[in-house]
Amino acid sequence: MLLGLTIRDFVLIERLQLAFHSGLCVLTGETGAGKSILLDALGFALGMRAESGMVRHGAAQAAVTAEFALPESHPAHAMLAEAGLAAGEGGRIVLRRVLGGDGRSRAFVDDAPASVGLLKQLGESLVEIQGQFEQRGLLDAATHRALLDAYGTGDAALVAQATAWRRWRELVRRHDAAREAGERMRAEEDALRHAAAELAAIAPRPGEEALLAERRALLQQRGRLVDAVTGALSEVAGERGAARQLAAAARLVERARDRSGGRLDTAAAALERAIVETEEARAQLEALLRPDDAGEGSLEEIEDRLFALRAMARKHRVAVDDLAPLGAEIAGKLAALEDGEGALARLAREAEEARADYIAAAAKVAKARRDAARRLDRAVAAELPPLRLEKARFRTVLEPLPEAEWGESGQDRVRFEVATNPGAPMGPLARIASGGELSRLMLALKVVLSRGSPAPTLVFDEVDSGIGGAVAAAVGERLHRLGESLQILVVTHSPQVAAKGTHHWRVAKEQGRDRTMTRVEELDPAERREEIARMLSGAAVTAEARAAADSLMAGMR
Repeated sequence: MLLGLTIRDFVLIERLQLAFHSGLCVLTGETGAGKSILLDALGFALGMRAESGMVRHGAAQAAVTAEFALPESHPAHAMLAEAGLAAGEGGRIVLRRVLGGDGRSRAFVDDAPASVGLLKQLGESLVEIQGQFEQRGLLDAATHRALLDAYGTGDAALVAQATAWRRWRELVRRHDAAREAGERMRAEEDALRHAAAELAAIAPRPGEEALLAERRALLQQRGRLVDAVTGALSEVAGERGAARQLAAAARLVERARDRSGGRLDTAAAALERAIVETEEARAQLEALLRPDDAGEGSLEEIEDRLFALRAMARKHRVAVDDLAPLGAEIAGKLAALEDGEGALARLAREAEEARADYIAAAAKVAKARRDAARRLDRAVAAELPPLRLEKARFRTVLEPLPEAEWGESGQDRVRFEVATNPGAPMGPLARIASGGELSRLMLALKVVLSRGSPAPTLVFDEVDSGIGGAVAAAVGERLHRLGESLQILVVTHSPQVAAKGTHHWRVAKEQGRDRTMTRVEELDPAERREEIARMLSGAAVTAEARAAADSLMAGMR
């Protein structure tokens, strides 16, 4: 709700700070005292149109700050989050707007610079003003469907409808994506098949490039390797090689061993080990000189294979080691292409089934809306006679939407219509009703629809225009009842309405020697009695007027 309003140098207001309360808050004062200026200031803070004439004469700029407290469920939190902002402690949000003498304004949300558009978007969710700003709130047909749903459509049916819609649209999206992907792959089918054949023919293996490069480097060094191995083999196994020399030494030691008393045993064992190791070295060297039996190919064959793999990798713009995965990927695409028609048909069937589910869910919502519309029409009709609108007719119209306009909210367009005179055609609220009738129609609707309003604060500007007596009392009673669930601010000239208020402010104009100022003061019970008596009798407050004021206020004690 609206917690406070601070106004600086706005029209006739120099400095003013107001703290508001819950319930029905009434503002009274003589004609021309400046009550409308307060509503202009509030509208300015909520992002409404600004003019340089709003800056008080002699001041450099005007500034208005409006502070609100919001429940966690209020839609303003989502708006703030989208703008990268957040409400303060306790859900408090402060809207501030400054207007310069040149007509340019700046907007702030919790002291952070913001656009006037965001200020207006937030303002429309926080306050609904009936009277001056006639194109907001209930007069906007775009809000009627949500209001009817909040009144009596039923959350379960609405959730089921929204869920069915999202599932249908997701399946349609997947079907369209699969169809587009299939069309792209069919356009590339010849290229895919050619690439698959090339890759299958070359049959790349993971890690093959490194293996081939290593083998190639080895073969390139083979000439020098053969010379070294041949020389080493000659030294080991030649006529005067190490093997023959070791064998001769071992024979000599063995002949003398029996006569050595064991002193040659260690030397004999060492010579034996040396002979074995030498034979192992000879075998390894001879193996290196034998022809390659591993099937690894010649240097020319290895280079041809390596260069072919690298050329294929360049063609497909991948690394050599990625050729094998690429082949698998292309094979998968071809398999998907072959199975694509079947998958596409399955998605189409699922999407059609989801569409049928959505239509069925939307039909349930439509029936619930028709039932709620009938109840709403009856409830509003019951509120009209006490407000001197007994000849008025109200109805809720539901129209089916074309499929292109279906959505999570269903397949219906909802609008409220009224006729204020017998025989007159029904039409939109704002076009059919006059100013006084419109305010009372809005009051009747708000009384019935109060639980569906996103705005926690409602403002009625002279809802009692042109009425008095019992009708004004009926207006006051309904405003008070509305104030039990919402914060209501009403500007009134009716003592019957003022007497129903939970809180009361008096707006007065002070005429100085060189300037005129507007001041506002909250009234205590005794001051309220005097103000209501003034409203009853005029400038001269009589004892009879005070007694009548007591009578009017007695019903609120």
